[in-house]
Amino acid sequence: MFGMDPAQLLLTISIVAIPGIFAITMHEVAHGWAAKQLGDPTAFMLGRLSLNPIKHVDPIGTVAVPLAMLWLSGGTTAFGWAKPVPVAFRNLRNLKRDMILVAAAGPGANLAMATLWTLLAMLMGATLTGATRSTDWLFLVCEFGIRFNILLMVFNLLPIPPLDGGRVLSGLLPPRASDVLDRIEPFGFIIVLLLMLGPVPVLWYVMEPFIRFFTDFFFSAAGFR
Repeated sequence: MFGMDPAQLLLTISIVAIPGIFAITMHEVAHGWAAKQLGDPTAFMLGRLSLNPIKHVDPIGTVAVPLAMLWLSGGTTAFGWAKPVPVAFRNLRNLKRDMILVAAAGPGANLAMATLWTLLAMLMGATLTGATRSTDWLFLVCEFGIRFNILLMVFNLLPIPPLDGGRVLSGLLPPRASDVLDRIEPFGFIIVLLLMLGPVPVLWYVMEPFIRFFTDFFFSAAGFR
């Protein structure tokens, strides 16, 4: 039977909550910050350039879905999202170039956070024994922080709008091809769900080598390997 006992669930939540919420929040703030630097103050004017997670929490994506995945997977899997930061692309100074930069800022923030969790684990590793590493709470937080940020980075770089990778690809394509890709955006999440949860989880097969590459790299640096 799937699931875990309440005590184990609470311990798991204490491990994943800080890096998970921080990863999702920083991802969205990075989009808004990049947009502001490039001419669009929309997110700033709406108070979304804040590290206060309450400003970014989506009741479904930030709370319900991650908790359900933790419960059903026995604490091995978690995923989620925040309320997207609004960006008025018409305000950007150079639409094509700046759209790419704004979109790439979110995954870039996740890469930076994976690096920071790795550095923290490296500092801790100098004082913890091998046996202690596997049970120390903060070390487990670092491990999840790396895993979750890599997962968010790779997932969001999939070239399907409205994911960040779709916007990057749209900015790189010539106008006619870009317009065709943009028409997919209203159906983008349905396509993603079908490709991830369908009989053949195509996107997981696509993502897995990239997730493994980056996770192995950061885990090796952090001393988890």
